[in-house]
Amino acid sequence: MKPDLREALQKRILTGDGAMGTYLYQMGFPVGVSYEEFNTLRPDVIENVHRRYYEAGARVIETNTFSANLEKLSKYGLENDMDAINRAGVRVARAAVGVDAYVVGAVGSIRDGKLKNLRTAKVSEAYERQMHALLDEGADGLLLETFYDLDEMLLALRIARSASNLPVICQFAVEDVGRTQDGIGLKEAFDQLQAAGADVVGFNCRSGPNGIMRAIDSITGPVGLPLSVYPNAGIPDYVDGKYTYSAGPQYFAETALRFADRGARIIGGCCGTTPEHVAAMAAALDGYVPQSGQAAVAVKSAETIEVQPTLKQAEPAVAVANLEPPANREPSIVELVQKRHTVIVELDPPRDLDIRKFMDGAAALKAAKADAVTMADNSLAVTRMSNLALAALVQERIGLRPLVHIACRDRNLIGTQSHMMGLDALDIDHVLAVTGDPARFGDLPDSSSVYDLTSFEMIRMIKQLNEGTAFSGKPLKQKAKFVVGAAFNPNVKHLDKAIQRLERKITSGADYIMTQPVYDPSLIERIAESTKHLSVPVFIGIMPLASGRNAEYLHNEVPGIQLSDEVRQRMAGLEGEAGRAVGVQIAKELLDAALPHFKGIYLITPFMFYDMGVQLTKYVWENTKRK
Repeated sequence: MKPDLREALQKRILTGDGAMGTYLYQMGFPVGVSYEEFNTLRPDVIENVHRRYYEAGARVIETNTFSANLEKLSKYGLENDMDAINRAGVRVARAAVGVDAYVVGAVGSIRDGKLKNLRTAKVSEAYERQMHALLDEGADGLLLETFYDLDEMLLALRIARSASNLPVICQFAVEDVGRTQDGIGLKEAFDQLQAAGADVVGFNCRSGPNGIMRAIDSITGPVGLPLSVYPNAGIPDYVDGKYTYSAGPQYFAETALRFADRGARIIGGCCGTTPEHVAAMAAALDGYVPQSGQAAVAVKSAETIEVQPTLKQAEPAVAVANLEPPANREPSIVELVQKRHTVIVELDPPRDLDIRKFMDGAAALKAAKADAVTMADNSLAVTRMSNLALAALVQERIGLRPLVHIACRDRNLIGTQSHMMGLDALDIDHVLAVTGDPARFGDLPDSSSVYDLTSFEMIRMIKQLNEGTAFSGKPLKQKAKFVVGAAFNPNVKHLDKAIQRLERKITSGADYIMTQPVYDPSLIERIAESTKHLSVPVFIGIMPLASGRNAEYLHNEVPGIQLSDEVRQRMAGLEGEAGRAVGVQIAKELLDAALPHFKGIYLITPFMFYDMGVQLTKYVWENTKRK
């Protein structure tokens, strides 16, 4: 006979299951139907999902009853089937798992969306009837999840406590770090839940692992209960008509250990997670033993969250948005572009060990008064010299600001943080976070693409270093000072959707935007109109073409680049100096279209023909009257 859930959590960490709704969607079941009704219509499907999670290592199994209350079921005309759906939910889950698993009845928030102002009497009736159905069928406890407001959570908890003494888990979905949606501090909310009889408190949904980690770290005192966490698999993206989630199983395995270090005792997944995520977490947590006497939640105290500097401490880092940089620091490109036109020029790191031409190019761009030289991170998955090493050399020998790209493809979380710490130590503080082309398309197709992070998560993680917090959530002795850029591909069929994706990157913390090269003056105007509402500057990408063959290669084979028919016709058949001359002329025409709309100019040098970048940099200064 397995121990009571409360007793089990004192001795070990339990792996929770993953998503039900989004997993059914991935299996091909349509949205817009009641997945809870599947408990009675397709119990074989639901039992199979529960079994997959159990076999993956989950030992806390949620019933498929999140929205199986009177109010939510009435949307589908199923309110009269409420009791049967909930009872079937418990039976199906129990049939799918072994005796060592805990089946908890899932109860979701009712007061959300259109039901926000539903009368308390109706809410209470809905909770009471659902909970009694779940408990009467033999659930091992209740899981109150995705609650936004403390008042509604307390209402549901009081009803649960009046119905049974079985364990109750209470989970918030938080948007604002540090408090519930109704403005209650998390420490106070957890204290009230404990006083009302909660056995476990925690978070699920709304955020991926990083967002929930931040919520935990914002709690300003010890919590006297075990913690449960069920993060989403990152932020959903809409690709080719299908919703996808980018956070993979390995990332969840790593963050599961970080949650465990913070005192989490139930660790599962919410939207976008699959049995693969659960298997990775279960494997990572296998053998993890909570430290004796470890606090229920290992959080920072109020004093350690924000240390007030003493006379002997260094001054805190200045925010990027501050337009008055200290005297010992040059203004960032974000500060520069708010005052005048600013030019960034990209040079590809060499594919061999000879750096002379690269350094000559950097020196020529310095002489032409380029504001920064930017270096890709093994672009197109082709192996090149480390841009960190070249950035240090350019900064030291040439005196030109380096801006390095950081690809999600090549480094796991450990390597990425190590890389960022090295950049900070070298005082290289301008970076561009990019996804990176898959390794199988490069010159080493047998190598692995890592993708522990999406570009969104990369941006958030780097900005976390600026807050003095490591990727693990542990405090650092000082703050980084990175100015973080995001990439933007405007060469798409639906520009409005691309703008929405870009807005998410800005929400993640991007300080500026660099676009893929654009070859159509009318598109430049559309980009300007579509991005004028953004709170960060946009550097429009202009890449001079080197030849007709180069034009066709870019148009047909390189993701994110499209040439207009007019440009392709002008470049057709041109090679050598003739091709480069026409390429520069086309780029100047594009600059003529861009300069009235964009102060940020991003010039991309093809094939290390850095003289083309020099010519175009000088052309910008001639047309903007910079001396």
